[in-house]
Amino acid sequence: MRTEGDELTLAGIRVGGHSIGGLETFLDLPDFKVGFDVGRCPPSAARRETLLFTHAHMDHMGGVAYHAATRALQGMRPPTYVVPRGNVADFERLFEVWRKLDRSTLEHRLIPLEPGEEWRPRPDLCVRPFANVHSVRGQGYALVALRHKLKPEFEGMSGQKLKELRGAGTEITQAHESVEVAFSGDTRIELLERQELARKARLLILEATFLDRRVSIEHARSRGHIHLDEIIARADRFENEAILLTHFSPRYGRSEILRTLDERLPEDLRARVTPLLNGFR
Repeated sequence: MRTEGDELTLAGIRVGGHSIGGLETFLDLPDFKVGFDVGRCPPSAARRETLLFTHAHMDHMGGVAYHAATRALQGMRPPTYVVPRGNVADFERLFEVWRKLDRSTLEHRLIPLEPGEEWRPRPDLCVRPFANVHSVRGQGYALVALRHKLKPEFEGMSGQKLKELRGAGTEITQAHESVEVAFSGDTRIELLERQELARKARLLILEATFLDRRVSIEHARSRGHIHLDEIIARADRFENEAILLTHFSPRYGRSEILRTLDERLPEDLRARVTPLLNGFR
């Protein structure tokens, strides 16, 4: 793990933003030029043109009109919003109301997306939503890198020979996919069992709202959230190179979060886990 200001580098991937349960979530992936959710729209979020929304709770979508307005005010291009299909009609009505109130156009591009579909913002990147388990309709997202790799039978050949084969019409490469990032959104732990994309992503961004006995597992589940006890019980299921835990309840402080993870997580899992603590004291 490498840190630079409020930005982390995990599994070679830069991550920024804030995520405090019930208050604000915005995750920024500069390397992929996308962000997840925007609960309050900090300045760093306004700079991000493409946002992928997991669900319509206020702490995840409440800053969207401000995001569009800020970009327009600063002369930036209209943003692109990827929204779960089930939220599209209400999302459009939200902007209709704000246009009347704000006397502005709030231009943006809207892309409806749901599990089973995919969107390619550029040729080498695919966005794939997957179902999560929350108290309202929602979804997580996987960022899948698309590359072409040399076929095994041609490995070790000289550049000149490969050039000759290509010139003769031989297909020497094959498509290769790598799940770089999976973002859970707000969810219950069942996501881990149901979604291979989450288990195998190089970097998993996973909510961990509750950490101790002040809130029971049963209560966490009733709210559609994950308790640290549930993560510990499934420590052997994580195949990820790095895991970023987010969405901690504001009842916890920075030092308390770190101490709890140090004391309770199994050693192998703790070595791969980083908490997102921006905004926590």
